[in-house]
Amino acid sequence: MQAILGASGQIGTELAKELHASYTTDLRLVSRKPVRLHDSDQLVAADLMSAQQTADAVAGSEIAYLTVGLPPKAALWAEQLPVMMQNTIDACAKYGTKLVFFDNTYMYPKTSAPQTEQTPFEPVGPKAVTRALIATMLLDAMASGQVEAVICRAPEFYGPDKTQGVTNSLVLDPIAADAKPRVPISDRTLRTLIWTPDASRAMALVGNTPDAYGQTWHLPCDDDRRTYAQLIEVAAGLWQRPIRYRVVSKADFGIARLFSEQVREIWELLPRYAVDNIFVSDKFKDRFGEFVTTSYPQGLAALRAGG
Repeated sequence: MQAILGASGQIGTELAKELHASYTTDLRLVSRKPVRLHDSDQLVAADLMSAQQTADAVAGSEIAYLTVGLPPKAALWAEQLPVMMQNTIDACAKYGTKLVFFDNTYMYPKTSAPQTEQTPFEPVGPKAVTRALIATMLLDAMASGQVEAVICRAPEFYGPDKTQGVTNSLVLDPIAADAKPRVPISDRTLRTLIWTPDASRAMALVGNTPDAYGQTWHLPCDDDRRTYAQLIEVAAGLWQRPIRYRVVSKADFGIARLFSEQVREIWELLPRYAVDNIFVSDKFKDRFGEFVTTSYPQGLAALRAGG
């Protein structure tokens, strides 16, 4: 059996679909309010802040995927994510369960330098500090032999359904709603985005590859990186209408954060939009050459068609 801890989010949902289709129908979906996706799914309602509930959710699983997502609130992340990580490590160690952790890039330097699996952590901002902490917790547990695990790291998401992220919320969702997109900081810097179904497919593949464990893997993205101006140009062709957009400066965000909690919570991410974001997934592509990524035009076309 394979268990998904945090099964109700977009990544967990897509992961469950991929695992069921390609690897196993013996799935346990774990969240506070799990939702059945297939007749054979086992549902477990659990709070990962509870060590006992986490252990019960993991018990009997060959592989556990930690894909839990929380609202982007720094205090909530600092309070809950380290506890959830420790509970999951302890549960997997107790039952001899392999652990697959879905991670992000908050802790990487916010520069234009290419990001690889060897990029050192340089967290700036409270959420980045928390993400560095929980990744390091797992790396230490792996190094000590406490748990057999693998880290699957992804850059910013874009995609269908419940996908969350700056690009979706400020740019793509407004386009779909025939509203004016707001581009953060610059429309001329290159972005590396990952299509959420690709992220889940790739994580399922890594998790079911025994020799992939004990490592960090950057999940695969389209290397034909685009600027926001170029992405919006593609979208204009697909939606068959001109799309005017506004570039929101850091000064504008600075004013908005005085009144908006949402802007305050994304403030620490803004420097990454002022420079090219070059997330490199060559290691994955060299190892899993058969994996086909979704191009940006293909992804935008899928959004235009309704996901």
